[in-house]
Amino acid sequence: MVNPHMYYLNKVMSSLFLDTSVAGEERTNFKSIRSITDFWKFMEGPLLDGLYWDSWYNNENLYDLKNSSRIYYENILLGLPRVRQLKVRNGTCKVHSFFRSLMDECYDKYTSKNEDTADFGLKQHTEWKYSSPRTNSPWHWGFVGVYQNGGYIFTLSKSKSETLNKFINLRMNSWITRGTRVIFIDFSVYNANVNLFCIIRLVAEFPATGGILTSWQFYSVKLLRYVSFYDYFIASCEIIFCIFIIVFTIQEIKKLKEFKFAYFKSIWNWLELLLLVLCFSTVFFSLYSNMQIYRMIGRLLRNTEKYSDFYFLAYWHIYYNNIIAITIFFAWIKIFKFISFNKTMSQLSSTLSRSLSINIFSILGDFNFAGIQQANRILGPIYFITFIFFVFFVLLNMFLAIINDTYSEVKADYSIGRRPDFQLGKMIKKSYNNALEKLKLKKPETDEDKKRPEIEKNIKVAAHAFPLTLQEIQSAEQMKKWKERLEKKYYSTEIQDDYQTVTQQEFRDLFLYAVELEKELHYVSLKLNRVMRKVSALQY
Repeated sequence: MVNPHMYYLNKVMSSLFLDTSVAGEERTNFKSIRSITDFWKFMEGPLLDGLYWDSWYNNENLYDLKNSSRIYYENILLGLPRVRQLKVRNGTCKVHSFFRSLMDECYDKYTSKNEDTADFGLKQHTEWKYSSPRTNSPWHWGFVGVYQNGGYIFTLSKSKSETLNKFINLRMNSWITRGTRVIFIDFSVYNANVNLFCIIRLVAEFPATGGILTSWQFYSVKLLRYVSFYDYFIASCEIIFCIFIIVFTIQEIKKLKEFKFAYFKSIWNWLELLLLVLCFSTVFFSLYSNMQIYRMIGRLLRNTEKYSDFYFLAYWHIYYNNIIAITIFFAWIKIFKFISFNKTMSQLSSTLSRSLSINIFSILGDFNFAGIQQANRILGPIYFITFIFFVFFVLLNMFLAIINDTYSEVKADYSIGRRPDFQLGKMIKKSYNNALEKLKLKKPETDEDKKRPEIEKNIKVAAHAFPLTLQEIQSAEQMKKWKERLEKKYYSTEIQDDYQTVTQQEFRDLFLYAVELEKELHYVSLKLNRVMRKVSALQY
């Protein structure tokens, strides 16, 4: 969904509308606007030159003319640009009694409650009359407020001279007042060479403190998704993706019915549910955006004399791309579920999981040293150096020491055979055997057959670690006989009475059994220590 052409198209458009200076004033461009006078200079200069490229033919430098006008040859303007203003009413803030005699007007910050909806100025056209917002349009989050749609709106003309006269008329009749809080300039272009739409929004905020804050949004998106052969290949992949979603959904429903509430005890099951929700959201956004795109493009082709609101589509298309990115992120996390077959990766996952219990805060971020020094020339650098020393050098070393210590613990666990129970090889083998059994190519295993490999494995490990002598085998047989006789006597399920008398011979047998158990425990402990010393010697 993202390709390098989007970056270059954004770069070209931003350099054209943000970095182009006012004629005769090299330092005045959209980024440097600080007053209403600068704003009108930009509107009547760089903005007009950018939207109406006929004026470039008057440039004396032919080389600059060709390079600049190439931007317009490669991109076409969709519909007409639109300018929109939002205002607040007078008296929306309270003036202290000491200053009421000096100030009779007060305009608070912008909120939907403080918004001015009355006609003003000439009261003749849409730019002087309030237009109600549409319900499906997203709000704009600016520097000093959150702004809704609607307001005092006008659409530019196809003629540059008419648009210039419109700007001059608005400036002379004070279209921007003390109540003005934000002005939006919206338009869209299309580049057929790379099949990309660039939706542009230039924003000038007028905070209650005075001055102007400028911001901008350039959204290069691929709204017409199925044009080339590669696009149709992507469409086939999307169909396969939907099939997988259905299969995984059925699989999770079966698991939920089988395990019921125990299903929610596993963190991996929660991850599966999250992925399914994200996948269904992606499909919904894709279908909705495609329907809206074809509907709006059809309307644009029927009437090119109006503003076409592609910002709504671009806004949700960006969210659609974000959902895809989040889905891919969580899908990659699932890899940690299947890495136990590799010893090194399994040690890494175990180390990280044990280290998660340790709270390590922000270790080192991006610092604005110039701002810190400007705040206080003496304390600022001292604070910065002290913070870097303690946070970066001390805490980072502590964090690495904790990681190394945890890794040593995990490595020690692996050296004595304690590994995660889940292994990919066992899972594949089990699935393969189940498939053969369902196809009746193999007899189903009984419980004894399932236990036999584990028993044989334990016998081999014990025989390798603890080689037994003839005396030890005879002692083990005697211990087994005692154990069976005592279990039959004192742990029989047929006897309901908890209190039973013990004869002198039985007491003697119990005492000897306890003594032999103590000897055996001591002997096994000694042999285990010898084995651990041998294992440690082999490691080093």
